[in-house]
Amino acid sequence: MKRASAIKPAEHWNPADAVDRVVLDADARQKRRGVFVGEAGTRFLLDLPRAALLHDGDGLVLDDASVICVVGQPEPLIEISAANQEALTRLAWHLGNRHTDVQVVGDTLRIRRDHVLEEMLRRLGARLIPINAAFDPEPGAYGHGNGHDGDDHV
Repeated sequence: MKRASAIKPAEHWNPADAVDRVVLDADARQKRRGVFVGEAGTRFLLDLPRAALLHDGDGLVLDDASVICVVGQPEPLIEISAANQEALTRLAWHLGNRHTDVQVVGDTLRIRRDHVLEEMLRRLGARLIPINAAFDPEPGAYGHGNGHDGDDHV
């Protein structure tokens, strides 16, 4: 079985060079070790020196120097916007106070669908749009890191 032990950040390689793609949701992209199978059938062991948060578009470098493209699986999300930056900051604070995974996309926030949080956000004046998209949440101050800093990447 092939082994992937390094990450090429999305901005540092061309996905057209990938030998295969592996589609993973946000939870499956927070790994150090595991066996995966790409869409074209490439079976490989992810074996990183430490846990990493894989991002949509990252490349996993196999032991033969070929690269598997990581693709974020679309998930049911809510895109959150507000009347102004102050209101959006307040919404972000409430989500953080509940230890909710949040993705920042431009001047909007994204969270996984959750009817309780959605009702709270509506009461606070948020505009909510249900979407299906790859979820790439912020790793948090005490999270695994973004997987893009350190010497274990190519």
